[in-house]
Amino acid sequence: MSQTTPTPHDPECVFCRIATGEIPATIVAQDDHAIAFRDLEPQAPLHVLVIPRAHYQDVGALAHGDPDALVAVTRLAAQVAADENGGQFRFVFNSGPQAHQSVFHAHGHVIGGRDMTWPPG
Repeated sequence: MSQTTPTPHDPECVFCRIATGEIPATIVAQDDHAIAFRDLEPQAPLHVLVIPRAHYQDVGALAHGDPDALVAVTRLAAQVAADENGGQFRFVFNSGPQAHQSVFHAHGHVIGGRDMTWPPG
């Protein structure tokens, strides 16, 4: 079951540590609720991760626990895509191990800068 109560900061979570500045990252945008930073292993010319500042396990938990934060994450993703790729992007949330979620802090991948194929994989 997904965690729906936010943990302001999980000291074991790499994304929480990025959000607080403990771990350096290339930040491209941020606001009071979300932060966007470049993926270390980009899969496209534009590949940015957008996370809520509060710790939620996955996007379902975020949507249930703080829909306003999910809106903020989505808004920041659109801003990054507008700033870096003319507003064109794919926004992907992997939720759970079978979907290849590897960091269990809700995060969306802003992917663009090349033609996207369908189905995605």
